[in-house]
Amino acid sequence: MKESLDQLLATEDKKKPYTDEQLAQLLGMKREQVTGLRRQYGIADSRTRRKPVLMAALKNILQKSPQISERDLTQHLRSGGFDISRFAIREYRKECEQVPQKKTQPAQLVREEAVLAGAKQPEGTNITSDVFAHFIGWQGSLKTIIEQAKAAIFYPPKGLHTLILGEPGVGKSDLAEAMYQYAKSVQRISRQAPFVFFNCADYVNNPQLLMAQLFGYIRGAFTGAAADKEGLVEKANGGILFLDEVHRLPPEGQELLFYLMDKNCFRRLGETELVRHASVMIIAATTENPDSSLLITFRRRIPMLIEIPSLAVRPFNERFELISAFFALEAMRTKNSIEIDAETLRALLLFECPGNIGQLLSVIQVSCARAFLNHVINQKNIIRITAEDLPAYARKGLLKIQNRQDIEQLIKGKLIVHPDHTVQEAKETENIYSLSSSIYQYIEERYQDLQNKNMSDETINCIIGDELEVRFKTIIKHIETNVRPVLKTDLVKIVGQQVFDVCEKIQKLLSPELQLAGDKLFYCLAIHLKTTLDRLEEGRMVVNPHLQTIKKEHRHEYETAQKMVSIMEKELQLRFPEDEIGFVAMYLVTFANQTERLEEGRVGIVIISHGHVAEGMADVANRLLGVVHAKSVEMSLDESPENALERVLDMAKSADEGKGVLLLVDMGSLVTFGELVTQKTGIKTRVISRVDTVLAIEAVRKAALQQMTLDELAGSLEENPRYVSRLGLKKDKSQTKPKVLITVCITGEGAALKVKELIESLLPELPEQIEIMSFGAIQGNLHQVIQDVQRTKAVLAVIGTVDPALPQVAFISIEELVKGDGIQRIRALLEGGCFVAANSGGAHEYTLQELLVPELVLVHPAVQGKEAVLQSLSDLLIGQQHVHENFLEGVYQREILRPTYMGNGAAMPHTDPSFVKKPGLAIAKLATPIDWNGKPVQLVYMLALTEECQTMIKELYSLICSQDFLSAVQQVKTPEQFIAAVHNYGEKG
Repeated sequence: MKESLDQLLATEDKKKPYTDEQLAQLLGMKREQVTGLRRQYGIADSRTRRKPVLMAALKNILQKSPQISERDLTQHLRSGGFDISRFAIREYRKECEQVPQKKTQPAQLVREEAVLAGAKQPEGTNITSDVFAHFIGWQGSLKTIIEQAKAAIFYPPKGLHTLILGEPGVGKSDLAEAMYQYAKSVQRISRQAPFVFFNCADYVNNPQLLMAQLFGYIRGAFTGAAADKEGLVEKANGGILFLDEVHRLPPEGQELLFYLMDKNCFRRLGETELVRHASVMIIAATTENPDSSLLITFRRRIPMLIEIPSLAVRPFNERFELISAFFALEAMRTKNSIEIDAETLRALLLFECPGNIGQLLSVIQVSCARAFLNHVINQKNIIRITAEDLPAYARKGLLKIQNRQDIEQLIKGKLIVHPDHTVQEAKETENIYSLSSSIYQYIEERYQDLQNKNMSDETINCIIGDELEVRFKTIIKHIETNVRPVLKTDLVKIVGQQVFDVCEKIQKLLSPELQLAGDKLFYCLAIHLKTTLDRLEEGRMVVNPHLQTIKKEHRHEYETAQKMVSIMEKELQLRFPEDEIGFVAMYLVTFANQTERLEEGRVGIVIISHGHVAEGMADVANRLLGVVHAKSVEMSLDESPENALERVLDMAKSADEGKGVLLLVDMGSLVTFGELVTQKTGIKTRVISRVDTVLAIEAVRKAALQQMTLDELAGSLEENPRYVSRLGLKKDKSQTKPKVLITVCITGEGAALKVKELIESLLPELPEQIEIMSFGAIQGNLHQVIQDVQRTKAVLAVIGTVDPALPQVAFISIEELVKGDGIQRIRALLEGGCFVAANSGGAHEYTLQELLVPELVLVHPAVQGKEAVLQSLSDLLIGQQHVHENFLEGVYQREILRPTYMGNGAAMPHTDPSFVKKPGLAIAKLATPIDWNGKPVQLVYMLALTEECQTMIKELYSLICSQDFLSAVQQVKTPEQFIAAVHNYGEKG
């Protein structure tokens, strides 16, 4: 394959080099495979390969015509054979015309290199008397640790060996390097002294190789040792050796290190007589408790322990400085000023950030990349960041009400950072949190490629936005999987050696099929197997309510689970019921789709206790399962229940993801908190009392399952008679129900959320206590959903695209809302007016059968890709006078809000009724599935909706969910046969 790639690159047009997409088509590979192959062999991307030729041509033109306009320059280069956008030419021209200048530091400069909270010194500059002065918080929350770091460097004769403690992402590596710079600045080591970095986790599965890297080896020390090689200890002689994740160092390695620390002596691997000498200061770092992860003899030889605080406990003014610094980094990378609105700043200051400063940097890079896309399309002089550019989990910071007063004192309005007058070039470190700089290059190249296909800016925005979502979710997955996992050695103490060994064997034998799950599946599987064995020994059986669904919809995961259970049965000499296979398959489904997890709700878990107990339980459960899900509230023994309840209310709001909250309490008045939380917030709750650590772990483990509901979770835990459960749904009937407005869209979070924003903008006087809720009209029974809301709230009106026709509940259409009539009706309802029905005039309700016509059905059309399918179906609806000419633009706008994949290989693109002349349904049955934002889709139903289409929507959703229909429709070859299959399904239904 390398030879084929080389041949193509040798013959490519240097002015129009092949993109990875084009190479993939020519080689018959996936784009991702080509990108990986290119990087493996050090081959530059198309933009970099083109740059020397382009820059030469550009300089030649500018030398002859320095004042040439951007438009003429673009035309000149395109006529010369270059396929390039005006935006890219503008950036290259800046590079050509840039005159190197000595940069100075202005008084208002935002510190730009601040991953711990500080900036590295540029080479060749005079190091200040205190290099730590560049750390954000150096005179605040970091003051003590900086004083410790200085003391460790100054202590005679050659400093104190140091252990840095802290959660992932707090900046341990940055502190170690700053200590090295400080040692040079105060002449404790020479200016040429080395700083050697080594991550012990890189060789955790090969202790011998780890020791060889550290201490070196002699020829013949082990198989493959063909020559003598010095180790990192020798390379660090006279300087500092930094050992990250030192808890991964095996005991024998720790012993050799403390011999080095004691005697300044060591031997290479394989040496028996020769003793070597090295003077090295050791700085080590770990995320673990040193008392349990390091030998006591090793810990004794490291007198200086420095613990870096997590981002959560640092003051808001320091977090604000960090945010400013990171946006300044992005301004330099993009060479554009960046404007951040106040709502975005509030979200960044308040959202939960378990990955600490590293995760904060990643979130800011994600938001800049999204906003950069709009910047490219709109050709604006400034990149504008809004809350919509943040990942969904970061936007949740806007929902927090704690610390609002402190935040408002910090935020005076918009924040603007500029790319000029920086001290140095940004020097980034690639780690699991960083978003590669190539994302900006990707946006430019992809935009140019789609522009060449004569697509509108709205279409391009939708397409690239969808593709970027996949890239961002990968980063989020990295963050979620790097939150202080418990070591497997600790897991043995919980589940026992036998269960641990069985799970290791499963992982070893089935690793290719389990590769997406990793260690987190291992932990969950081990704990689940332990609890299953306990149940079987007691003769208790548990029915899996999702067994048939799992077998039908997740056949691959079910078959893999069968193999896993077969290994369990063989190793443990037990027979497991089929329901257990279903449970194991549910774990596989959950972890295989983990990149989607952050956008899906889970049952919230809040642990409440008297005294200092709850926080420890939550921490153990979260660390063991590698999540940040369980939350805790601790009630002091002299605190009133009223005060504690207020804190529980805040925590329940924070924990609720739409499925309710399970409260795990210890005793006393806390048992009644569930009912009070439900009364005051409307959040459904269940309460389990007499909580202990085992129950907390089990609750968090089960809450991770996608299909788990609050009642199912509580019911499964109630099997143990030690625990007492209460349903937090009873309500004081004398209490006035809180008022609520409901917005409705086909799929819920899309247009319904936009309708919510529209209402808030048109009704700025809307009282804060009036909640606006958003639901989907298609998933489940909308009547039942709203009736459930009515149990705890007073529903004033339903606003949206579909009328659910509920008795005594007003319906207001989008059209009424925009024209103003709807706003007047809402005001009347808020003022206590009676229910006023809209003048529908007995409008006809459309059914699915009425809207099916052969002219709007495509069977096996000769189109490829999502864009082509949307265009074809839109053309059909326009041609049959169902929709306006700009209908497709509305569809793409809706896709940007949330892709319309509905499951079972079906998608349902649609938009607002304002684009529709009369109801219609265009259908495409594809020969082979296409990619629909990461999901395979073979049936596409494009809806032209009006308010009279709710019956049709329900019928269509039932059709999509039917496996019988899906099987029957696979055989159809004409539009008439497709319609007949729908009729047959309707008659059977």
